[in-house]
Amino acid sequence: MNRTPDALYWKDLPDGRIECALCPRRCKLFDQQRGFCSVRVREGNRMVLATYGRTSGFCVDPIEKKPLFHFLPGSSILSFGTAGCNLGCLFCQNWNLSKSKETDTAAEQASPEEIAKAAKSARCESVAFTYNDPVIFHEYAIDTAQTCREHGIKTVAVTAGYVSPEPRREFYKWMDAVNVDLKGFTENFYKKYCRASLGPVLETLEYIKKETKTWLEITTLLIPGLNDSEKELHDMSSWIVKTLGPDVPIHFTAFHPDYKMNGISPTPPETLQKARTISRDHGIRYCYTGNVRNPDGESTFCHHCGKKIIGRNWFKLTEWNLKDGSCRFCETRCPGHFEDGPGRQGDQGKFIPF
Repeated sequence: MNRTPDALYWKDLPDGRIECALCPRRCKLFDQQRGFCSVRVREGNRMVLATYGRTSGFCVDPIEKKPLFHFLPGSSILSFGTAGCNLGCLFCQNWNLSKSKETDTAAEQASPEEIAKAAKSARCESVAFTYNDPVIFHEYAIDTAQTCREHGIKTVAVTAGYVSPEPRREFYKWMDAVNVDLKGFTENFYKKYCRASLGPVLETLEYIKKETKTWLEITTLLIPGLNDSEKELHDMSSWIVKTLGPDVPIHFTAFHPDYKMNGISPTPPETLQKARTISRDHGIRYCYTGNVRNPDGESTFCHHCGKKIIGRNWFKLTEWNLKDGSCRFCETRCPGHFEDGPGRQGDQGKFIPF
């Protein structure tokens, strides 16, 4: 690939700079300057995506690892990312990728066509844009999603949802499922620990749920003393039920010390259980715990009769009591995208070379 592909969503400014319009940061750049994400670069009178066609590697995962529990459970997904990020989370669990420039880690070349064919070859039902945020490799992700659709492969975005309205509309037109990382539920937390803002993320969540057919799940990493207060959990759960409805699954996951927050202890399992209880009390029907082994907190229960309809232990399915997407015991519909049985297992754990 001789010419770096042009990036979309920018405009000229009167002072000679160009303004990136992809996300709420609105980075304003002179020639050869990079945006906050480090991968959208001004070259002369255009903006380019420096990581187009370049990745940090591929791996076949269980889809539960994304985490997605109501979208093709038990199936395999081809996961890949690039480099860079448009957030600045001090607790980033993938900082070696998100804080890297493309020359550091995005060394492998892979076209959208090669990715779709690799997913099919590895017996994956879907491809995940993950590890770093697909918002910043918008053009590459959409081209890949379009190609995957031609091959009968679904696409999944794992994202923080920090994106402007126009690119958001185009992006989710092509995504089959998404897990949005809701970092916390206060503006102060987003500003101090993520160098971002809560408002645009809430707008993204509402847009996905109300304006698209994309399946939505939410993850919140609970950090002791920072975003795990009962008030914040009550406020978050109340907003989700009132704005998104009771059927959007939420995953409360455990923090481990990393990047610039090594002085904080890992999240106690009791905190995850407290969050799950609070959310269920508010009426959220599908609340899960993650990053700790807890079969009860990982399993799906019918919201009507209370019986276990999908059993899980870590990323493995242990029970399947769905029939045509409904509870086998009481026939209540379970929201999500399900096949007749657990999804087919691909070459999980395998790294895919290109």
